[in-house]
Amino acid sequence: MISSSSSSNMASSSILIPPILTRRNLLLSTTIATVTPPPPAKPPSPDITITDRVFLDFSLCPTYFRSDPSATLSSTTPCSDSTPLGRVVLGLYGRHVPITVSTFKRMCTSSSTSYKNTPVHKIFPGQYFLAGRQGGGRRDTAEVGYSLRDLPRNTDVVNSKAFLLPHARAGVVSLCLSENDDDDDIRLDPDYRNVEFLITTGPGPSPQLDGGNIVFGTVLEGLDVVTSISSIPTYKPSENIKQFNDFAEFLGDERAQNARSLWNRPLKTVFISGCGELKVTNPSLSPTLP
Repeated sequence: MISSSSSSNMASSSILIPPILTRRNLLLSTTIATVTPPPPAKPPSPDITITDRVFLDFSLCPTYFRSDPSATLSSTTPCSDSTPLGRVVLGLYGRHVPITVSTFKRMCTSSSTSYKNTPVHKIFPGQYFLAGRQGGGRRDTAEVGYSLRDLPRNTDVVNSKAFLLPHARAGVVSLCLSENDDDDDIRLDPDYRNVEFLITTGPGPSPQLDGGNIVFGTVLEGLDVVTSISSIPTYKPSENIKQFNDFAEFLGDERAQNARSLWNRPLKTVFISGCGELKVTNPSLSPTLP
């Protein structure tokens, strides 16, 4: 039998006594809450205001560059029997990457250093195409780079903020760095200036390009021309050739890389038949995304 005193003790032991809130405890809790660091602020978004517009006219030529798929910027002989594919108008982000945009504009407008008459040398269907290559190893490095020596060194390539924009859709214009197709003996020259660029063709994003190439513009007009270029057939090696090439590369055979440079080359010659600048009346013009 449980006595009344025992019952009273059990009841009293089950009662929770709230902690005594002293001034010291209150000050301590207030201090802890005060020193808690705030969440990190989001970095500012890149300024993609379109400050400049340029155009690239693309044409198809059955004979031009056929004998030399490594044609360079010094190739200025026009194609006499070309078929126009159309004009692509690009909007450039001059506030985001000013040196990249300035160099690209100069390549579109200069009479001595220009993208004019240079080929689209690689096409990756459903992803992007490459253009503006300086040349192949069969040409003398000094001959390839002489006309580019006056271009400023591009310090955008060492600015991490320049790599923030993604290749999220068709019509993104980007400076080739990770995808650059210039030969090593040209890229190591002190006077080398990277002017090779790519345009994404869609229909989806190309995330493999993010973080390694600098997005500096977008296609404003002529996305249908970009699509038509992406549909041009390219050289695709057989699976046996790919396996043989991988084995040769594993053995350190330099010919493997030379053979690989021919992959994804268009079987029809596409080239930039004209280029220039279109004046932007309002520098704060926002991009019209395709």
